[in-house]
Amino acid sequence: MRLPPCFAAFGAILLASCNGASLENEGEVGQAAVVQPVATQAARPVPVATQELASKPLPTQTPTPGPTTFIYDGQLTQGGWIRGQAPGGTVSATLDGERLALDQGGHFFAAFDRDSGSGAVLVARLENGRVIESPVSIAPRQWNLERVNVARRPGGASEAFMARRRPELAQINAARKAEADTAGWNQDFVWPVTGRISGRFGSQRIYRGVPGSYHSGIDIATGGSGTPVVAPADGVVTLATPRPFSLEGYLLIIDHGQGLNSAFLHLSKIAVAEGDAVKQGQYIANIGSSGRATGPHLHWGLKWRNARLDPLLFAGPMP
Repeated sequence: MRLPPCFAAFGAILLASCNGASLENEGEVGQAAVVQPVATQAARPVPVATQELASKPLPTQTPTPGPTTFIYDGQLTQGGWIRGQAPGGTVSATLDGERLALDQGGHFFAAFDRDSGSGAVLVARLENGRVIESPVSIAPRQWNLERVNVARRPGGASEAFMARRRPELAQINAARKAEADTAGWNQDFVWPVTGRISGRFGSQRIYRGVPGSYHSGIDIATGGSGTPVVAPADGVVTLATPRPFSLEGYLLIIDHGQGLNSAFLHLSKIAVAEGDAVKQGQYIANIGSSGRATGPHLHWGLKWRNARLDPLLFAGPMP
């Protein structure tokens, strides 16, 4: 349900009251009250403070006024995302057990993996001990599956390859756990480059019934090496490799805040350095074919924590 513009600031509260969802008499302290979330297109305030998550200790948060249930907008489908606001008085919130970062107004970002199930649950714990659970439906998608009548190659990577690969993976994992204090997650993303989409997110080969790895991002071909790449949203550079990685080639990772990050693969040049703050639309790199690539193109991947996401659901149709 979408609220009229005049309800943008307080529509969720009115709607919850009309539906008998007021929390004044609902449930006992410590018990979970199931309250449906409300879809809205209310303006998204830019956060002024973000809690750090993952393995870092969480500071005590002062509860703030807000709606009586979760309000949100987004793409509620596999590989999609959700931006919203937690109920007033929330001191901590989760999505299926994954801790959410909350700014001082209780706003958050979360997302759904390519293989997410049909539903998830938002949970808010309030300062008065109440627990609010809000179920969220996740729409399934039809992926581009190619079934081939050949067996998948047996065996794994050689020890010589893994000796080089392990340090690379350690750097990638560290860069994706940074969670910088930036508000790029709150923006409408733009395409880092325009061109022909040569590889779609989620596509996968099935080898005689055995699934291979699915494509974890989107490939964009522009016809040649050297095309400039721009930042799709504000962020902080957490990895800019000085030499090509074995698979990704020259690799750039930008943290957009709240656990959301972009990775840009197969570059010919990186124009920013680790620790740099970048703005949406800023020149950051050039397309190439470094690493394991068959020709010049940009592979753009998006992740929220451990969930892999579809860039098309962030940037919209290619211009």
